[in-house]
Amino acid sequence: MSRFLPAAQARPEQPIPKHLWKVAALSGMASYLDAALIVSIAVNLAIYRDSYDMGVWMAGAISAIVTGCIAVGSLVGGRLADLFGRRRVYNLDILCYAVGAIVITLAPNDIVLFVGVLVAGLAAGADLPTSLAVVSDAAPPEGRARLVSFTQVMWVLGIVVVIFLGYLLSDTGLTGARFITGHLVVAALVTWQLRARLELPDEPAEEEVAQEAVPRGIELKNICNRAALLPMVATFVYYVTWGIGANTFGQFGTYLLVTVSGASQSLATGINLAFLPIALVLTFVFVRLADTPWRDRLFYVFTVVQVLAFCIASLTAGALAGMLVFFVLYQISNPFAGEASYKVWSQLTLPPDTRGTTQGLTYALSRGVFAGVAFVTPALMDYSASVLLWSITICMAASGVAGVYVIHVLIRRSPDTATASASLGVART
Repeated sequence: MSRFLPAAQARPEQPIPKHLWKVAALSGMASYLDAALIVSIAVNLAIYRDSYDMGVWMAGAISAIVTGCIAVGSLVGGRLADLFGRRRVYNLDILCYAVGAIVITLAPNDIVLFVGVLVAGLAAGADLPTSLAVVSDAAPPEGRARLVSFTQVMWVLGIVVVIFLGYLLSDTGLTGARFITGHLVVAALVTWQLRARLELPDEPAEEEVAQEAVPRGIELKNICNRAALLPMVATFVYYVTWGIGANTFGQFGTYLLVTVSGASQSLATGINLAFLPIALVLTFVFVRLADTPWRDRLFYVFTVVQVLAFCIASLTAGALAGMLVFFVLYQISNPFAGEASYKVWSQLTLPPDTRGTTQGLTYALSRGVFAGVAFVTPALMDYSASVLLWSITICMAASGVAGVYVIHVLIRRSPDTATASASLGVART
């Protein structure tokens, strides 16, 4: 009967060697740099507009190209990693990101800035599925969830660092904007150097793909097999429905507080800043519990809390008091019922040989949907905040249903559950 239990219940939690945490941290830099790029463009956009005499269409294009390029990069990069080796792409895309960040930092005009954002966005997208596959290949089954979920800590940290720097440098104009993106250059180059010293397996171990139901090989036909298609569709449905709400409040949370809730700009910014450290701490808690039965137990609890948070926001039509309650509940629940769950579930259920391709596809499609939703969000918010908020609430409820399906059906069939003694290649420095 043990094969029908979640992996965390099938065997006791084991300590993870320190060198594997280093692999997780260096791979998590993909999430850090992804989040930091998006937020830095948002924080600096008004400065770029004034400094480069940028038109409204160029400002909109630069904002849109970030999400669009990350989507395309995820799709292409994940496939290239499976075809040519994850180690090779793992090192190359972080170097390309550094080049793009250098162009952004030194850009003398808006055209050069656009080119830099294009390059950095594509590289950031390519690194996301590749780095997660690298962590999975290096991790032992009993520690995979903790190592994969640690990348989410890096994602939250990227947001915290950039917003904090933006707050400190808010009066320094273009010099401050260049400092913010310049720190991305340094972070990417240091990561590139450290990644180059790792000894990583380019392929998952034989034990992980020994099950007959899991197709072996990197051919595209293998992503159409039930073993790949079912978890890919299920995790996509979860991520895209959850992400519509998360992305909307990530991009337009401050805007909504000011335009709908009537908060001042400083109060709206302060609310967001106040809750980010809470999210970071609770994400660490999720990492600690990721390989235990509490991972899925807490998902049930906090997905309900998350839906309740959006119901309160919707019922109060975005009133300030309701939004304050919303932010408290949302930031408490998000680490346990959010992107970290998607990352862990994807790596536990997707076939090892095509992890880069399949997760790159779900990332790309989801980011494309987020970009489309973001395009219409300001207009929908202006038409009716209630309609917007209730629509997001329905999406959040749908993500909870998809998450329950992943836990009850896919996780119980995952290779980690059936192969408790599997041992993957270990990365060392």
